[in-house]
This record gives sequence, structure tokens and C-alpha cells, in this order.
Amino acid sequence: MFILARAVVYATLFVGFLLVFLPARVLEWSGVTTPPLGAPQIVGAIVALAGAAIAVSCVLAFVFIGRGTPAPFDAPRQLVVRGPYRFVRNPMYLGAGMALLGAALYYESLALATYALVFLLVAHVFVTGYEEPTLRRTFGPAYEEYCRRVGRWWPRKLASS
Repeated sequence: MFILARAVVYATLFVGFLLVFLPARVLEWSGVTTPPLGAPQIVGAIVALAGAAIAVSCVLAFVFIGRGTPAPFDAPRQLVVRGPYRFVRNPMYLGAGMALLGAALYYESLALATYALVFLLVAHVFVTGYEEPTLRRTFGPAYEEYCRRVGRWWPRKLASS
């Protein structure tokens, strides 16, 4: 239960800062206001909610399967390859990126879409420069096998038996 509490705190801080506070500043700085409800807002809300649901399911997988949290200093103790991690190796970042892109569509904001793309670029650099080497050292052959089976950002076609 303590792991879940830690994960909620860390995820709230991460989400609060990177996915709420900073995007709100981007919208404010670019002069964007809430648009009238239309098709872009409905589609944007659906995309944002889907992305948020993916990210939340990743946090829960880290807690209940990996026995850890999304924070690098309190990472899962077991390799997480189930849940959304069975499709791609980094679904949490993809979910967060989707949420940001959905918000960009909702607000019809090029500045927020740019922020989302920068977020995904920084995530890629973090994944390749820190996370993957750390996971290789921590989980060894199990992680290598996982990398062979599951794509970093794009799902791979499953081989037929």
C-alpha cells in the first residue's frame, strides 16, 4: 500500500508540473483562451483522456507488477512487461504525449502542440540515454529479450506460431 501512496505522490508531482502547470503557462504565454465547444474540442478531449488513461494504467502496472513507482529514484524492482508494456516499451511517455496533443487539439494551440513534441523528444533522449542503459544493467538478459520482442515506441507485429 505504501508503494501505491508513493506512486500517487510522484505521479501527481510529475503530471502536475509537466502535464498541467507547464502546458498552462504555454497557453497563457501564447494568449490562448478556451475555445467554444466544437469538433476539435471533442476529439481533443477524447485523445487527452485516452492518453491519461494509458499513463495511469502504466503507473498502476509499475506499482502492482513492478513493485515500484515511475520515479527514477524509486523505480520498479521487477521488470514490467505486462499491461500496456506488452505493446510498447514506453507507453507512459506515449500516453502523456497523447494527453498533451489532445489538449493542443482541444485548445487549437500550435504552441501546446510544439510543447508536446518537445516533451516527446526529451523523453526519447531520456529513454535512450538513461532508462535503457539502467534497465540493461538492472535486468540483464530479461530486458534484452523484452527489447527484441517489443518496440521502443511502435508496436511490433507478433510473429505467428
